[in-house]
Amino acid sequence: MAKVAVIYWSGTGNTQAMAEAVVHGAEAAGAEVSLFTAAEFDPSTLGDYDAAAFGCPSMGTEQLEESEFEPMFQACEGDLKGRKIALFGSYGWGDGEWMRNWEETCKGDGAVLACESVICNDAPDADAAANCEALGKALAE
Repeated sequence: MAKVAVIYWSGTGNTQAMAEAVVHGAEAAGAEVSLFTAAEFDPSTLGDYDAAAFGCPSMGTEQLEESEFEPMFQACEGDLKGRKIALFGSYGWGDGEWMRNWEETCKGDGAVLACESVICNDAPDADAAANCEALGKALAE
């Protein structure tokens, strides 16, 4: 049974709703899932999981949330090489540039992206929720 960590930051609840859909998908696929906010997650425990999903909305000029999420994620970067991960998050403007930049960072760190990242504008609709569930399933396999 795969152990999956789902780690997110949410300001309005949109990315939290996406995280819950990721958890649902991974659990439905048989994984043991732990859900954490960015502030709750200890980066030194990343190696305890077979896979991880990171969720963060686009902030400011299309960037990761700076006070809690980004420092936590930067602390994880040294352990991403060869690790199966997936990314998700919501945005209110722009075209998803923050996600493309984030994917490039992860690839540069040697992470293995388990599936296409999931982004949605504002609250996740039925399609976005289904895509989040599929993301969770991809991490559980």
